[in-house]
Amino acid sequence: MNESVDHRTVIWTLSASNFVIGMGAFVLIGLVTPIADDLSLTPSRVGATMTTYAIAYAILSPLLVSLTGALGRRRVLTLAMTMFALGSLASATAPNELFLHVSRVIAAAGAGMFTPVTASVASALAPPDKRGKALADVIIGLTVAQVLGVPVGSFIGYTFGWRMGFFIVVLLALPCLWLIWTRVPKGLEVAPASLRQLGRTLLNGPVVLAVLFTASFLGAIYVLYTYLAPLLEQTMGFSRNGVTAALVVFGIGAVLGNVLGGRMSDRLGPVRTLVILCAAQAVITPAFSFLPLPAVAVFVLLGIWSVFGWSFMAGQQVRIIGLDPDAASVILSLNAAAIYVGAAVGSAIGAWVLGAFGIGALGFATGIGALVALGHVLLSRWISGR
Repeated sequence: MNESVDHRTVIWTLSASNFVIGMGAFVLIGLVTPIADDLSLTPSRVGATMTTYAIAYAILSPLLVSLTGALGRRRVLTLAMTMFALGSLASATAPNELFLHVSRVIAAAGAGMFTPVTASVASALAPPDKRGKALADVIIGLTVAQVLGVPVGSFIGYTFGWRMGFFIVVLLALPCLWLIWTRVPKGLEVAPASLRQLGRTLLNGPVVLAVLFTASFLGAIYVLYTYLAPLLEQTMGFSRNGVTAALVVFGIGAVLGNVLGGRMSDRLGPVRTLVILCAAQAVITPAFSFLPLPAVAVFVLLGIWSVFGWSFMAGQQVRIIGLDPDAASVILSLNAAAIYVGAAVGSAIGAWVLGAFGIGALGFATGIGALVALGHVLLSRWISGR
């Protein structure tokens, strides 16, 4: 890395861009009802487009990161953000369910290249003892999207139509393209990825098992999170303003959790941090099966759940990079893919729970998922020997 490069400028440019990626990926969660009404779909069928995005991301992210491993990081980031913007534009103009699914695949391909590369750049820039904080800083854009992007997109969608929520994403992507091209320098010394390295990493059982913890942890969360808006509408009687306020509270918790997770990882170690977070999720989330509760209690519950839910990423990334530092780029792309594997599986399980047991069972199902994630991280630690 060139010493003349302003490391903080690079990191915060990528963080701002990840905000747009996060908003574009998750704004659909706040738009489930408006999309369902406009396209004459059920909420579970709208939720399935989130599953499509997740599966596409999981498959395409490691492949595209490996195929573009020899290209300059600035060029890859620019290409990725362009693809993401085009996919979001297609989502905004989707005339039917099939077109919406295809548009989410295009957006997922761009996001699948973008976020793992930003994480590998942050990891390369930071000294080992500050790597958790650097990764938290660059990923915080995704969690800030929970505070501003998702609730603002939801409010706009309920007020002006759901398509405007995606148009906002496209508009925000344009200045990010300029920032990436003008602020991210050439010559960043990040170990290039390759298809051979991808294959070698996929054959490393302990690393793959460790990476898949991301899927099990987030899969538990998305059982409930994907259907949070209809849950609050049906049990609490919330409408546009209530759902938006709930998403704001959840987003604030996500930002606080992101910061807390980086600090916990640096001080307690990543595995201990992840064990604590799994246990907290298992205790907290069953409370959502007891709604309705007083509105203040629901908002407090949402905030606490979000803090513990979104504290895991920095510790998980530090942990998996430590298993094979030479393959950091590929491992981070697989970890990013695992995020969306978790979202896909969790959304699908949530849809099944919704149909089989009703919306009130989502909290209990999420708590059970958290216990599965706890067993996963302990098993992974035992097998890796670290």
